[in-house]
Amino acid sequence: MKKTLLAEFTAREGAEAEVTRLILEYTEKVREEEGNLVFDVYTKASHPRAYWIFEVYRDEDAFQAHLKAPYGGPFNAALTPLIEEDASVLTFLNPVT
Repeated sequence: MKKTLLAEFTAREGAEAEVTRLILEYTEKVREEEGNLVFDVYTKASHPRAYWIFEVYRDEDAFQAHLKAPYGGPFNAALTPLIEEDASVLTFLNPVT
């Protein structure tokens, strides 16, 4: 079964350009992962500092491999001081069938 989630965070005022740079670099790496099917980054139209990342992985194993990728830790360490939350807020999604 596919693993689908929405990651959300809000860039601190004035940090938007750096957050965008970081997330775009990270996006390139994640999209190269064998088990990644979708990694799309959005900002909220009414609140451009609010980032939403829609992620889909082939299955739970692919998601676990993503979590263990060597670039994830450094990305999160660089991102954390630039966002309002303590970390990205993750919402796991299930398909309606």
